Amino acid sequence: MLLGIAQTDDETHAQYLVEKITNLRIFSDKEARFQYSALEVNAEILVVSQFTLYANTRRGRRPDFLEAAQPEIAEKLYELVTLMLEETGLRISTGQFRAHMQVTLTNDGPVTLMVDSSDQRSPRH
Repeated sequence: MLLGIAQTDDETHAQYLVEKITNLRIFSDKEARFQYSALEVNAEILVVSQFTLYANTRRGRRPDFLEAAQPEIAEKLYELVTLMLEETGLRISTGQFRAHMQVTLTNDGPVTLMVDSSDQRSPRH
């Protein structure tokens, strides 16, 4: 899980993400249908802070990160999300906040999802 934290995020956003991520049915059954949640398969989750998810590339050739939360705020919310995930009973590992890390990722399947906590305010169509 790559976790980007915006300036406008707070504890309610953290709670929304944890509930969504642990309960979203993204694990396949024998017929390759999304049928099971992380809780149902006792998934392991690696949480890596990734402020660059909030890169604004609309203008110029250099991205800005003005929408990303300041490190002091982001670190507290990163730790809160991690703690809330641990409280679900799932096995949680973390990256090191504000560290230059090399993370190797192997996607198993054709699906990568983005869960945005600001969606909790959007009406469902």
